[in-house]
Amino acid sequence: MSQEHVEALRRGIEAATRRDPDALLEELDPEVEWHSAILVPMGGKARVSRGHEGVSAMFRDFYNVFDEIQVEFSEIRDLGDRVVAISSLRARGSRVAP
Repeated sequence: MSQEHVEALRRGIEAATRRDPDALLEELDPEVEWHSAILVPMGGKARVSRGHEGVSAMFRDFYNVFDEIQVEFSEIRDLGDRVVAISSLRARGSRVAP
């Protein structure tokens, strides 16, 4: 891996933040394995999404729940065979009509 993979991750997250899943998938290997613990603080379980279809489904679910998403990276590491990102996420939930 190289700095190129780190930048691909950044571009992918930027695409996800602007709700452009096609641009996100362009940055990901078709056999991606995305480990996410985003639901844990809300009482859910950690989730592993595999492949483009799994990642698409994960973000589709996420977009259904949140109107706004902002991601700020504190660290991105190239570990050779994988990239690990530590970030903070701010999101605003969708409003449901009464």
